[in-house]
Parts: sequence; structure tokens; C-alpha cells
Amino acid sequence: MDAGSLKIALDTMWVLLTAFLVFFMNLGFAMVESGLCRAKNTVNILAKNFIVFAISSVAYWILGFGLMYGNGNPLVGTEGLLFAAGADNSPAVGEAYSGAYSALSWTGVPFWAKFFFQLVFCGTAATIVSGAVAERIKFGSFLVFSVVICSLIYPFAGHWIWGGGWLASMGFFDFAGSSVVHSIGGWCALAGILLLGPRLGKYKNGGAPKPIYGHNLSMATLGVFILWFGWFGFNPGSTMAANPAAISHIAMTTNLAAAMAVLSATAMSWILQKKPDLSMILNGCLAGLVAITAPCAFVSVGSSAVIGLVAGALVVLAVFLFDKIRIDDPVGALSVHLVNGVFGTLAVGLFADKSVAAAIGTDSSLLSDGLFVGGGFGQLGVQALGVAAVAAFVFAVAIAAWAIIKAVMGLRVTKEEEVAGLDIGEHGIEAYSGFQIFSNM
Repeated sequence: MDAGSLKIALDTMWVLLTAFLVFFMNLGFAMVESGLCRAKNTVNILAKNFIVFAISSVAYWILGFGLMYGNGNPLVGTEGLLFAAGADNSPAVGEAYSGAYSALSWTGVPFWAKFFFQLVFCGTAATIVSGAVAERIKFGSFLVFSVVICSLIYPFAGHWIWGGGWLASMGFFDFAGSSVVHSIGGWCALAGILLLGPRLGKYKNGGAPKPIYGHNLSMATLGVFILWFGWFGFNPGSTMAANPAAISHIAMTTNLAAAMAVLSATAMSWILQKKPDLSMILNGCLAGLVAITAPCAFVSVGSSAVIGLVAGALVVLAVFLFDKIRIDDPVGALSVHLVNGVFGTLAVGLFADKSVAAAIGTDSSLLSDGLFVGGGFGQLGVQALGVAAVAAFVFAVAIAAWAIIKAVMGLRVTKEEEVAGLDIGEHGIEAYSGFQIFSNM
């Protein structure tokens, strides 16, 4: 095997291995969401998290991938829809790429490796919605929305950033998806929450929030450990090549941001709640991971520590804010994925360092140094524009989609089903059959 073929083989192994890690994160989300919710809704949450990846696989294969990565215009891909161009495998070593998905021509791995890696990211965006609308949404209505986000919402906005669209051409950077994955999932979740309303018993007559505790923090902790592990596929894998310098640097920035966020979330929870709340500590870790996802390849190790420190404090404050304004998010998905997805995207404009990106071999041709690295407001302005554009488009389309589903199918289960639990009402089975479950509404 010559050197070129060996490189492609190693790159392909790396891309697929990291894609498998990101796929494994589905289990992490299932454990976190079910553990942070009540026992009577466990089957429902597990079922949603399981089937959403199947929906993602089919919807992204049929339509989403072509809209996102197909050659087209600055707004959307128009070539390669429904895989009309065939498998479009990568060319032989030394040959120029001339397929319908030129936005991915920068990586030399085979076409289906490219597709699968991008698919698992789409699945992650879709599953973020599940926890935010938990414990009161109809199973069928959630499934329909999952089709919408995977086939239309995620691909359209993703094309602007990763598919060679208008934001990419302006120099907007999101290395592994703080905006493309996490903010998109977060905006879709917010739209759903607003139309669903809070769970029964969540707010007292005066409007003060009432705690509704999760039933299994052991399960939630296991889920966060799985997600932390899976993120070493999520961020380093986005190199889509076995680049030792880039992989090593990104793994370090990813881990340090998560660790610092755990510590700052613990401290913030201790200060505000007088005792360290485990659910806040767990979400602190996830907040740090979300926040470093966009800038992980463009910032120094020291900057990643600062990003994590801010993210951990931010997620705790966001949880209290959403509760105060009566936005009921059972697992803190908005605080983790939306708030810190936005912060992580802006962090590129604050902390980006062209010398770091160049040293590890990541593309920095359009990147400017961040505000805190002496680069002024230029990169921050582009990042802010991208945040606003994604927010406006995704939220508008999502609220329209949820409204149509509500009008046609209904969104919320009956009061009786919600009190008894969605496991019995929606699925006819219990997660803990034979155990006596006490409801705390």
C-alpha cells in the first residue's frame, strides 16, 4: 500500500471510529433524560431517544444530506438530492473531486464515511429536543417533528455554515457544532416548550417554581459520563482526518473546558442553592462541552479553560432564569444546548487565535483573531450575525412546524395521562413493573 492509500485508510478508520462514539452518545442522552425525569415517564423518554436516531437515519438519507451538503446556492443545496448522483465515492488518490457534494471535498475519506459522520451529528440535534419537551408531549407528535428537524431545519441552517453557504463565505466558524448542532436543537426545543406549556404542578399559584425531582441520578450520572466520553469523537473527530496535532489539541481543549465547567457549576450551585446540586454539576459538564465545541480547534488551551469556567456558571444561572420566566425544561436542555451553544459560537469571536489554528493544521484562511487576542470586533461580529441568523430561521420554522402539528394532531397528552404517567398512557407498559411508584406531579 502506498503512502496516499495508507493515509486514506487511516483517515477512514479515524472518521468511522469517532462517528461510532458520537452514535454511542444517544445512549448518554437517553440515560440523562430518563434519569432527570420521573419514573412514570421512563419508557416514553427511552422510546423517544431510541427511535429518533432511526428517523434521523432515514430522513437525512432521503433528503437532509443533499439539502445540507449538495452543491447549490448560498441558502441550500440543490444537487445530489435523494442521492440522485449515486454514491459519489471519493476519487482515487491524485484525482480531482467532481461530485455533487463539493462542500466535503476537503476530506479524502470515502463518501459513505463522510455521510455517516454527518448523520450522527444530525441525530444529536434531533435528540436534544426530546428532553426539553419531556413528560407531557404526545409520542406521535414528537416523531413528526423529528422528521421536520432532520429533513429540513437542520439541513438548511447547516448548509449556511458547513455546506459552503453564505455564512461560511463570510468567515463564520463553528468547528464541531455549537451552533449547527446544539443551538439548532435548542431553538427547536424552545419553540416546542412555548407551545406545550409547563408540566402540571410545576408552578404554584403565585408563579413560583416547584421542584420536580428526577427519579434516578445514578442513571443521569452514567449518561453524562457517556456523553463526556462520546465528545472525544464529537470534537476531535470533526478533523475528519487522522491529524495528530489537531486531534491532540482538540481533545485537550475539550476535556479542560468540561472540567472547568464542572468546577464552576458546582461553585455557582453551592453559592445560590446553599448545597451543591448534582443535577447542576452534571449539566455544568455538558455546558462546558457544548461551549467548547465551536472554538475547540481555534483557541489555546488556556482560553478553553476560561470558556469552560464561564459555561459552568452560565448554565446554572440559565436554569434559574428559565424557571423564573415559567419556561419548563425538565432536563435543562435549553440552558445546556441553547444558551451555551450561543456562548460557544461567540467564544470563537472572543478567543480565536490564528496561530493556534495554523499550528495544528486546521483551516484558518478566513479566520480573524478574537477580541481578547487582539483582533478587534471583526470575528465577533461575524459570529454574532451567524447566531442571529440561525436563531431567526430555526425558531420561526420550528414554531410554525409545532403549530401545524398541534392543529392537526395535538401536542399534549390529556391531564389524566400526564398525572398517571406517559408510560401507561402512551405505551401501555411500565419501566419498573412491580415497583410501587409515588407520583410527585
